[in-house]
Amino acid sequence: SKVCLAPRVPPAMSAPMLPGVPITCKPQGRTSIVSQGRKKLHSVLTDNSEMVEEFDAQTDELLLRKIRKKTTLGGEAPWTIEVGTEGKVFNPDTDLLAASSSNPIVVPMDTKTTFQWRIRNLHYAPSTYQLSIDEPTQCIVVRTTNKKYFKKLDIPKMRRACLGLEEENISWVHKSNTLIIDYKKPSQILEAEAVERKERANLKPSKDGGDECR
Repeated sequence: SKVCLAPRVPPAMSAPMLPGVPITCKPQGRTSIVSQGRKKLHSVLTDNSEMVEEFDAQTDELLLRKIRKKTTLGGEAPWTIEVGTEGKVFNPDTDLLAASSSNPIVVPMDTKTTFQWRIRNLHYAPSTYQLSIDEPTQCIVVRTTNKKYFKKLDIPKMRRACLGLEEENISWVHKSNTLIIDYKKPSQILEAEAVERKERANLKPSKDGGDECR
């Protein structure tokens, strides 16, 4: 009898290196708590910025990542959200149907294999969208042929790792007035995240730390 084999998934390719020194977590610079079903990690990076990440305590899905850098005078700048939304986790099954403003809303997300963005309230036909890499800024550029929408999407984790972007790793689909963009993670990121998962599993968090990671 004929045996049906699953389609072969091509391995992740490595990304080109950019000039600079990668920014990583300082040794012993990470603490963890568990609160309200989330594992919350506070990290100090080698550039002295702070990073807070929140993971689902059961699935280890990344729900939120935000970072705060030092100002030129040594103070603390406002938090910048890199993944998720503050105070509310985007649910793609329900939020696409929820009432919202008419302006496009960008929600950065993270999957095990891709960096992802969902841009809601984009009503144009799929043939309207054009995506490319802006080499000088190393950003993904989203534009429409009718010149009604233009957006640059940054991938801070790639930038911290000094890794360049390649256009062949971009894929996208448009449905329910939402443009869903994926950028395939290179092998360097996948390997680093595998190490990070092991480190998270070995951390001994307190059961409920209130707002210590805020």
